[in-house]
Amino acid sequence: MIELGSLNNPRAAQGFIDYLKSQGFEGQLRSADGSNVIICVAGEHFHQVQPLWAEFVQNPNHERYQQASWDVGGTQSGLTYQGQSLNLVARFKALSWLNKTVSIVSVAIYFAFLLGGFEQIYTALQFSPSQPLNWLTPVLVHFSAMHIVFNLIWWMSLGDNIEKQCGKLSLVGLFVVTALISNWAQFLIVGPNFGGLSGVVYGLLGFCWIHSYLNPKQPALVSTAIIGFMLIWLVLGFADVLFIGMANWAHLGGLLSGMAYAVTANLFNAKKA
Repeated sequence: MIELGSLNNPRAAQGFIDYLKSQGFEGQLRSADGSNVIICVAGEHFHQVQPLWAEFVQNPNHERYQQASWDVGGTQSGLTYQGQSLNLVARFKALSWLNKTVSIVSVAIYFAFLLGGFEQIYTALQFSPSQPLNWLTPVLVHFSAMHIVFNLIWWMSLGDNIEKQCGKLSLVGLFVVTALISNWAQFLIVGPNFGGLSGVVYGLLGFCWIHSYLNPKQPALVSTAIIGFMLIWLVLGFADVLFIGMANWAHLGGLLSGMAYAVTANLFNAKKA
């Protein structure tokens, strides 16, 4: 390991280390007093990492570093962190209208279920091949706290990443396409008794995966660790070894449609350029 630079903000430095990890590089923080840190990287990666360090120095508070910590961070460095909090409310307010609307409506429906309105609300939102609006509405229905928390965390995180790099219309298109395909896939193979945003989440994952693969010079939208985790989760669902019921065909349909969307968008952009 050789020294890349130094910083007097351990929290920001850890964000940079996590960002390096998301890009496939290993880094270390070294400190004598727990607050002032030296960033070290492997010698063979030094010249590749230098431009990333220069970008970081120009804007250490860029959200890509906070996002990297959410995605791959798990440090127990023992450093003294000072400064800003996670600012979850501010981060939620900064989300797009679509991201916030889907999240708020999903939470409202879940609480309405808890208050005794399950039968009426679920009947109104359940997938129905004769009602085009109901081709979309099942994504707003969740059946447990874990179900909705898991889906909304990924929806907000991946959706925000996509909007910032690809534009707001990309998320709108992805939401509609992956919701339609994942819901129809689950209905045609299993039936109408399902719900949840996870088909769309897998669609966003598939898009992020392929978009980043096709555009390696841009910051990765999702880490390889998260891709691996979600694919393992998908396989476990089909293997039926989990303690919860899962809309597996919605997950697979969402993943494949998101991947196809990324390929199509990339071809369109290349032709346009």
